Amino acid sequence: MKHCLLFGFISALACAFVTLVLFFAGFHSDVSKLGAANAIGGIADLAIGVTCMVLGTKAVREDNPPDEAFGYGRALWASFRVAVVSSLLSTVFSYCYFAFINPGFSDVLLQDKMAKLEASGASGARLEQAEAMTKMFLAPGPAALFGLVFGLIFGLVFALIVAAFLKRAAQAAPLPPAL
Repeated sequence: MKHCLLFGFISALACAFVTLVLFFAGFHSDVSKLGAANAIGGIADLAIGVTCMVLGTKAVREDNPPDEAFGYGRALWASFRVAVVSSLLSTVFSYCYFAFINPGFSDVLLQDKMAKLEASGASGARLEQAEAMTKMFLAPGPAALFGLVFGLIFGLVFALIVAAFLKRAAQAAPLPPAL
């Protein structure tokens, strides 16, 4: 479990660092830069998450003796535990980010959503309804909760893939030397 905690923590910390870099670079304060921020952040977070999941699973696999199988189920469980730790810690950071570090970020996200709806030709009543719903979901608590749910879902999907590549069959015990 120590490897899963370590690599989940590293993943959450690195993703938080990416978010803070984007924040300090001004990508989270302007609607026109939000698309680039989402692309950069999404690719970086994906690369960080998968890398930490692979490294964590490999570390757990190395703790098992070579003559013992490290099957798909064990690899999946190890990978998913990394994702769970990362998702939980990222949820805490997300709440802090929306509530304390960048409380204006919700407004930027709302402006972006409303601009996209207007561009699609949404009517006034529909815009008002969408704005109310979006404001509700962009509050720090719900935003962090949605981040947790989606983090766990995507973590499971990537854990399924990582486990397929990192499973290991038991190696045969060496034969005793011939006399």
